[in-house]
Amino acid sequence: MACASAVKDLLFNSTFIRLLLVLSIFYYFPGTGFFPEKKAVTQTAPVEIENGMGGGVAPEAVAGLELDFDEDGDLELSGISEPMEFNRPHLLTYSYYIMEKGDIIGHIARNTGLNEDTLISVNEIKNTRLMQIGQVIRIPNQDGIFHSVKKGDTLESIAAQYSAAVNEIAVANELFSEVLALNTNLFIPGAKMDWVNRQEINGDLFIWPCSGYITSTYGYRNSPFTGLRQFHSGLDIGAPAGAAVRAAMAGRVSHVGFDDSFGNYLLITHHSGYRTLYAHLNTVRVKAGAYVATNERIGDVGNTGLSTGPHLHFTVYKNGVTVNPRSLMK
Repeated sequence: MACASAVKDLLFNSTFIRLLLVLSIFYYFPGTGFFPEKKAVTQTAPVEIENGMGGGVAPEAVAGLELDFDEDGDLELSGISEPMEFNRPHLLTYSYYIMEKGDIIGHIARNTGLNEDTLISVNEIKNTRLMQIGQVIRIPNQDGIFHSVKKGDTLESIAAQYSAAVNEIAVANELFSEVLALNTNLFIPGAKMDWVNRQEINGDLFIWPCSGYITSTYGYRNSPFTGLRQFHSGLDIGAPAGAAVRAAMAGRVSHVGFDDSFGNYLLITHHSGYRTLYAHLNTVRVKAGAYVATNERIGDVGNTGLSTGPHLHFTVYKNGVTVNPRSLMK
């Protein structure tokens, strides 16, 4: 009975209860300093990491790799340097892919981990819009483009032109001499195409110069005036009189004038040998010598000159020769 009385006195002793409450607070809130805080554990273990080339890094090669987790619980890796083998020049080799329904150059490039420029160059594609189902595409083992050797070219000058390394060019093409034969195609690792050439091949070089519909295409047709078969040098785009005509690409207005056939017209000179002609205008809004930006308004649709109704005649010249504008327009 004396023992039971002692326990009862202890349980109801207010001082003892207060002590238990204080100790409980310290236990559940370790930041108070009486108990050590729990720290995040950094594990070290051999881990196999995919190297992106169909294999893995051997566990013994990365033993001791630190595994840390960020605030969102995602794994953060550190401590692995890229293998030197990845940085060494490689001989150019190919695999092959057969185009399927729905394939476009951008999808193939993304799926193979290559630049569009690379696929365009190594496959000598002149117009990506004309690629067809069943076409065999060469897939190189590295990015780069071909360079056709011209008179006076050296390995050093070619490397400087593309900001490439001489030894990388030599290894990729398996060259054993610095003597280069004319018209030889050299693969330049890491090089890219000129912007104009890429846009030309992709058909994205020019914007539409006005809103409307095509009334006559580029090429041979029967003349609406004589009925005779003749070559039509541009696109005729039907649009209401007074509709805005805009520069299809940035350039300098090289000529403004009037012609019995073209009516009011203007010419714009662009880079890379391109010029564009805008004819049958009602109003010309720019002067010769002016620089115009892409999509800048340069005139109004009209019916001047030899014309059957309001429309814009649009011609594209490449190095003085007409080309089909439709294959170059977005």
